[in-house]
Amino acid sequence: MSPVPSRVRTAVDDHLEELEERREVAVPLAVARGSHAWDGAGPDSDYDVGFVFVPTDLRRYAHLEGPEETIVADHGEVELQGLDVRRFAELLADSNESALALCRSPIRYRDAFDPTDLRAYLERTYDPIDLYHDWRSIAASNYRKYLSEHLVRDGETYPIEEVREGGGEDGRVYVVRDGDERRTISADDDRYAETATRPTVKRNLTIYRAAMYARYLRATGERADGDHDHDHDHDLPALSFETFLREQAPAVFDPERIERARALLERKRAGDGDAEVGDRVGREFAHPPREIDPTVHARPGPEPARLDAFVDGMIDAARVRRGDGRGR
Repeated sequence: MSPVPSRVRTAVDDHLEELEERREVAVPLAVARGSHAWDGAGPDSDYDVGFVFVPTDLRRYAHLEGPEETIVADHGEVELQGLDVRRFAELLADSNESALALCRSPIRYRDAFDPTDLRAYLERTYDPIDLYHDWRSIAASNYRKYLSEHLVRDGETYPIEEVREGGGEDGRVYVVRDGDERRTISADDDRYAETATRPTVKRNLTIYRAAMYARYLRATGERADGDHDHDHDHDLPALSFETFLREQAPAVFDPERIERARALLERKRAGDGDAEVGDRVGREFAHPPREIDPTVHARPGPEPARLDAFVDGMIDAARVRRGDGRGR
């Protein structure tokens, strides 16, 4: 993983300090998110920063409008995406993929609150079903948006699975996916518009990573259930995609599938992320099964009382950062 240039660290700190003053918040934790966090950045990759913020005046939680739950600020090369500490805890309670990744990020810009203990707790207690559905949704929705050619009508999208010869002036009909069913639509039907996608290296890689993580989590859970080895079930995929492909993926995926994903990763790292390469994932692989057996995969998830204790730690760290020093 390449180090973050000092100019970027300085810029991130300046942007956070300006944001703290303007939004009347304190930021006890800020880390790299996106490709720099999962070891997939190329020379032209922007620096995405995820952070947790605490309102300077906690009385805002009792106000009718309440504090804002998210803050997004785009500064060109640096993009900030923040979560209010309460919303962050809610997402962690739901074993949300993006919130968990924030705790696992190897690059920290601000760590007045050290997330090491929180990360260890979450990795022991997350609910595999919630995490599975997050990764499944990322894979399926990005495939539909970026790789699948589709028809659009009134804001609804219908992935094109096949084009056949048919009647009408155009002479073609589309076979599309409508939910769990297939149906045909004439190319002459002007209620539908055909969209063009840009199936780039970067988009293929995003889908590949999410689909592989979902399938790996499910497979390791089912394998452990069959062996009655619940102390080692649902092996959590490494945040670094390279580490995952090298150390974990061979237990579940065939070598060809792994090499196809590795080739995309190497091209993105080399700065070729925007090159169009077609569909390298495949519709079936990009759509892990929707149904998942709760008797095998469900766990209670993080305990609210434990998460509240970590929230208290973040609030204390925010107070120390802004020089309050009064503790709780």
